[in-house]
Amino acid sequence: MNWCKSFGLWVAVAMIGLYVHAQQAVESGTIQRQILQAEYHVREFEKEVELQKGGEKRVWRSKQDAVSRVRRLKEAYPDDPTVEKLFLRVRTALMKSKGDYTEVASEWTAYKRNEEALRKTVAKLGETEWKRLLDEHAGKVLEKAFPTPDSAKVTVDALDGTYVVLDDIRYPMNQFYGVSGEYIHTGRPSAGFYFLQISSRDWLGPYEAVKRYRRNVDSGLQDVEKWTVLGKIVDVTMENPRPNEDGVGNAYYGWVVQPVALYVPGCVLAIRDKEGAETGRFIGEEKVEEIKNGWYTVKEIPENVTPERLMEIFMTAIKEKNYKLYCACIDPERQKTPAGEDLLRYHWDLHQERFHKEYIHATFGKAKISVQQGFDEKNDDENFFLTDEQKATLKKISGEKIEEATVESKAYDANGKQLGSPHPHTLIRKGGGRWYVEDYAPRF
Repeated sequence: MNWCKSFGLWVAVAMIGLYVHAQQAVESGTIQRQILQAEYHVREFEKEVELQKGGEKRVWRSKQDAVSRVRRLKEAYPDDPTVEKLFLRVRTALMKSKGDYTEVASEWTAYKRNEEALRKTVAKLGETEWKRLLDEHAGKVLEKAFPTPDSAKVTVDALDGTYVVLDDIRYPMNQFYGVSGEYIHTGRPSAGFYFLQISSRDWLGPYEAVKRYRRNVDSGLQDVEKWTVLGKIVDVTMENPRPNEDGVGNAYYGWVVQPVALYVPGCVLAIRDKEGAETGRFIGEEKVEEIKNGWYTVKEIPENVTPERLMEIFMTAIKEKNYKLYCACIDPERQKTPAGEDLLRYHWDLHQERFHKEYIHATFGKAKISVQQGFDEKNDDENFFLTDEQKATLKKISGEKIEEATVESKAYDANGKQLGSPHPHTLIRKGGGRWYVEDYAPRF
């Protein structure tokens, strides 16, 4: 009887052991399955991060799954070595997914300090000239622009030699094409209107000068929407300054004003230059190039320049506002037509804006060079099969050798953080000559 009881107890213990073992096996299998699933998502997240090459993006396909799954495993099994490895991998990938970063060197932002000093110099010269112009016309400038002189009571002859300062000239917002000309209107029916002439060189010359100021001095100045203008009253006319979409609206009398000076307070003053080739200039324009010449860290491009170094020079020309050097970096074939020259200036403006608003510097990777046309004497795989005579024949019949280089740039913001993934830039070399930037439009 005792033997039966002992045997029964042994069987019960054994069954409990088998049950516990089975439960442990099930739990272990569940853990392993969770680890494998988490590892898959971690691996996919790591691949995404690697493809970004140090850049950050808004949407990650595998990030949330990797983070949430590994977190649950870490909280449930904090001492598991496999879970700990996954935890560390996610930590590393997370940091990389936030974008690469580096220390910002002082010389990276020297161009901003130089630009600010030049901006203040030109602004001071403009302010001084503005005051001089007002003094020169003292007694001839209306004390108050509004309300305007009543055209029903005051004649044009009575205002002969009269000037007015208009500080709310909104262009292009208030531009309109009237019966008697192209104008910018300012004012309202109850206070009267002025119609500023903008079809003549008195506006176009100074206006273009301000655009040059933005291009060559202050890339932080956006398209000016509100101008201060000193102008001369030259006529009175009736126009419809606020037509609706069908061209219908009310007509009002307004004083026609001829621009004398365009002023952006704190920035620049531009005037008509009847003797100059540009027909307008901003005050201090003749000093700008001399001042900037003292900044330039690169003034010429060596004939043996490498693709990587040329991209550095190209970036430096943009940052230091050296337009001549910028053009010298670019393939001359891209500059032969007026349309080509316009494109150069257009992308110059875009590059200026980006280095002012988005990034402050870029670094460049090693160039990948390939022969696009002509005989490639460095193609060891092909040349292994050719005799010297065959190589000479191919070199003779293949025409001018044209090489292409691709250089990737990484741009960094003011905090030293990499912006986006690397961007490729294409360079070209013909006949063994100098390298030139072929595709100058891409951002850094």
